[in-house]
Amino acid sequence: MFNYNKYLRNDKLPHIWCTGCGCGIVLKSLLRAIERSKIPQDEIAVVSGIGCSSRTPGYLDFNTLHTTHGRAIAFATGLKLAKQKLKVIVVTGDGDATAIGGNHFIHAARRNLDLTVVIYNNYIYGMTGGQVSPTTPAGKRGSTAPYGNVEPAFDISQLAIAAGAPFVARSTCYHAVQLDKYIHKGIIKKGFSVIEVLSPCPTYYARPNRLGNVVDMMEWYKNNSVQIGVARNKSVQEMEGKITIGILHDTERPEFCEVYRELSESIKKQLVK
Repeated sequence: MFNYNKYLRNDKLPHIWCTGCGCGIVLKSLLRAIERSKIPQDEIAVVSGIGCSSRTPGYLDFNTLHTTHGRAIAFATGLKLAKQKLKVIVVTGDGDATAIGGNHFIHAARRNLDLTVVIYNNYIYGMTGGQVSPTTPAGKRGSTAPYGNVEPAFDISQLAIAAGAPFVARSTCYHAVQLDKYIHKGIIKKGFSVIEVLSPCPTYYARPNRLGNVVDMMEWYKNNSVQIGVARNKSVQEMEGKITIGILHDTERPEFCEVYRELSESIKKQLVK
């Protein structure tokens, strides 16, 4: 039986998340992935911004930073450059990462800094009142779109791939066992890794959109998720309204810190001459 308590700040519990929220499922998957990686606690840093997901580091007994809205990746970048031996993990939400933090997200992927970014995508701004986010599907309601969202939604994983992230995976809170594996692969991958997790928000997303309770939402994830190997053989029409899950992209690129270090050493040698 896995002992979660060794990684938790139990004096900070109980947590603040709503009943049925997926944040706790992702937290436990993250801890199982860290356990599998065998990285010592003191060599791990977990960074977050603002939002429901961003409360995660407060419950974790690692080096942790709870930073400003949209700036988690920016803080994590500075931390990684200063302490390159640390394994830096960013936990962030769809709004925090792709709205106010959007530029940090795409440029960190472009640089290929060795960060693992876990994005909790619940299609809504949960903590601040249910405003629509960049991932809210067109037609769905939020407090800032009471008659339905008119904007098209970002595909976070495809955005990450296009920006240059060498490892991108997507899962859901229903597929928690697979999620462990994807986060673990992201942690041990050298370079910028993105794991997108579709997470239920029964309070601010399900209620206004009449999607039922969290059990109904989990059933929807179960019935509408398609593994990448199967999805590749289906037509666009067959995949309409479906979620592609799995490891969507896995390649190799030079990692930013290593390239920067090589450049610094080269310059030093030239100056000595």
